[in-house]
Amino acid sequence: MAGDSAVDIGQLSPEQQQALQQYTDVTGQEITDAMPLLERSQWNVQIAIAKFFDGEGPDLVAEAQAAQNEVPRVAGRHETLHETVWSDIAHQHGLHGANRTPPAPRVVPPRPVTYQAPSLISFLLSPFRMVLRVFASLFRPILYILSFIPQSLRPHALTSSLRKSRRSLLPKETAGRFRREFEEYYGTHDLTFFDGGHAQALDTAKKDLKFLLTILISPEHDDTDSFIKDTLLDPEVVAFINDPANNIIVWGGNVLDSEAYQVSMEYMCTKFPFSCLVCLTPKEGSTRMGIVKRIAGPVSPSVFIAGIRGAIEKYAPDLDSVRAERAAQDMARNLRSEQDSAYERSLAIDRERARQRREAAAAAAEAERRAREEAEAAERKEKLRQQWRRWRATTIAPEPDVSVKDAVRLALNMSQSSGRGRVTRKFAPEASLEDVYAFVECYDLLYPENDEEKGDVEESVEKPENYEHKYAFRIASVMPREVFEPTASVTIAEKMGRGGNLIVEDLVDEEEEE
Repeated sequence: MAGDSAVDIGQLSPEQQQALQQYTDVTGQEITDAMPLLERSQWNVQIAIAKFFDGEGPDLVAEAQAAQNEVPRVAGRHETLHETVWSDIAHQHGLHGANRTPPAPRVVPPRPVTYQAPSLISFLLSPFRMVLRVFASLFRPILYILSFIPQSLRPHALTSSLRKSRRSLLPKETAGRFRREFEEYYGTHDLTFFDGGHAQALDTAKKDLKFLLTILISPEHDDTDSFIKDTLLDPEVVAFINDPANNIIVWGGNVLDSEAYQVSMEYMCTKFPFSCLVCLTPKEGSTRMGIVKRIAGPVSPSVFIAGIRGAIEKYAPDLDSVRAERAAQDMARNLRSEQDSAYERSLAIDRERARQRREAAAAAAEAERRAREEAEAAERKEKLRQQWRRWRATTIAPEPDVSVKDAVRLALNMSQSSGRGRVTRKFAPEASLEDVYAFVECYDLLYPENDEEKGDVEESVEKPENYEHKYAFRIASVMPREVFEPTASVTIAEKMGRGGNLIVEDLVDEEEEE
């Protein structure tokens, strides 16, 4: 700049150099003229800018000291608890407002309210509504044509009409309209604007630890087109903004829209086009978003990039430290989560093993109980069987003597399990096939091998109750083979005549056979 040689900027502190840079970016004043005004304002940039545009009237420095060096706020916006505590601390330690970045408020536009009139009133007002629509349709092209008139020649009423003629939309829809109009006026470009409201963009920058570049344009100003075409859409500027290493989110707004107008008021925009860079300032508050760079009015691409780069280089280390801290917290959280998951898995495995042991113990106890019951049942059944055999042995008719001429003589080949071999016996002709089965079943009792078994037969035994005897063998003829069932309704003489050769075969269960 002109006059740099007459002023030794190196003697200024870093805070004073930053204040001087912010002041000259907004006002465009020479450094030789800017430094005396900043000194009279005690290097308070906002007071100096107010003096530059409004003239030096009352002593704003004294007023600022009486207000405990608080940053001037727009009416209607309340101070947060965090900012109140910081103001008290700053006052106690003698910190001035110039040492802090201006706060970046979160602007949330009110939702558009639509009123639905009653049906009767709507019907009565329908003619007036139709006339109003016709008038608006005729007046809208005129407003569009008049919007191309330079700001210096445009009446104030036309400006107000242009702002009021734009329909209020939701933040996301307003952002979409801004992008469409931007491309219609300036053609396709590689600049990516945030798809959402300014509050959402600010929240995203805070959450992702990025820089939010807010760009406010006003079609009423003559410098808007030159700034966008020559500076904002310059290839170097677009490449710098789109560089992922810079972590920049771009949000743009037209002050003719309600949301962008509120942003310009909250961010104390004094000149258009207006650009500001916002980021998290952890040294001033863990959640505080501050304005780290303002660029007002038309500037060259090199100045625009230099201003943004300088702010990024200054505050990027703070964001990197917060990012590293968050990464460490996430790593610790993930580690705790993995440890908890591993503990839960181990606990689940232990629970499963305990459940399997309980089930195995229960199954073993159940198998033991079932085996004991089966053994007891088999023992009871065997006792009943032996009782039945002793009873049945006493009911078998003795072998007929030689005087019985029609006696049936049978040769029985006993089963191998009995170990008796071949047995020959005569039966009375009226004896049934069941008598033959009973003879084979009770043979060891009828012809005992010792006196103990003979005594068992001679004892008086009653027939067991609720017992149905089943023979574990079958009797069949050899040639031709025929199996005889143990029935009492068929006699031996009917089947065998005067005699025959029979074989005794043990019955095998299907499960045992498999």
